[in-house]
Amino acid sequence: MLRIKFDLAELQAFVVTAEKASFRLAAEALCLSAPALSRRVERLEEAVGVRLLERTTRRVELTQVGQEFLREARQALEGLDEAVQRLDDHVRLRSGRVTIACVPSVANHLLPRVLKAFADAQPEVQVHVIDENATEVLEAVARGKADFGLSFTGSQDAALRFQALTRERYVLAMPRDHAWAERAEVPWAELAGQRLVSVSNRSSNRLLLDQAMAGLPGQPVAWYECNHVTGALALVEAGLGLAALPQLALPPDHPRLRGAALVDPDLWRTLGLLQRRDRALSPAAAALHERLVRTYAAG
Repeated sequence: MLRIKFDLAELQAFVVTAEKASFRLAAEALCLSAPALSRRVERLEEAVGVRLLERTTRRVELTQVGQEFLREARQALEGLDEAVQRLDDHVRLRSGRVTIACVPSVANHLLPRVLKAFADAQPEVQVHVIDENATEVLEAVARGKADFGLSFTGSQDAALRFQALTRERYVLAMPRDHAWAERAEVPWAELAGQRLVSVSNRSSNRLLLDQAMAGLPGQPVAWYECNHVTGALALVEAGLGLAALPQLALPPDHPRLRGAALVDPDLWRTLGLLQRRDRALSPAAAALHERLVRTYAAG
């Protein structure tokens, strides 16, 4: 494969000269002197090893090889111009695509508000949301399927960085007509003997909940188990039991359920951003990342 031994300025000089059929007119168009333009074309011809232009006293004409090369040169310049324009669009956030991985509770309750503000500011940027459990969020970031992640689980992997944003506590979800519905707090010990709705042991929430209840004198009984928090809430709403869930999963304006803080001990989890240390974010991804940081920094 022949190496390219000419630069963009020389290629541009040839194309403009061929189109103008005049060194003088081409030099004026490129703001060059005629001798400087001629030297650029000559260097190009030396690099490709063939004459591209025939010079006469009256005009400039393309050789047969020059005619063929002109078509390729135009396409190359147009393609490069389009590539630069696309890059400029990405930098100026006039286009682009961001993939963010997050746990379902974030996708349902936190992300929409941030994405609405982001869409208002950058309407041409597409966003793909991978809403899965914490383990799959971690995997999506580690494998490069997502630009970054938003989860309540950090990582022991040194290749990943976890940037804490905020915390939320665990609450006891119950129907609004439950006997405890007016209470602001419920100690864990009072859950003994209560029928509970639990998330499955595949959930990161389950590990924290099991640890919190391990030292209780009387263990609550999980009569129902769901893979996701949304399913657990539906069963609580049906009156099948109570559920210890992250506060974010239970909006304060829920029409049929309310939450009371679980205490003794208090149980919290930390929300943060996951990102690969060796992967720089695209301009669009960096803009969304920064908006999330600003949103939570401001409370």
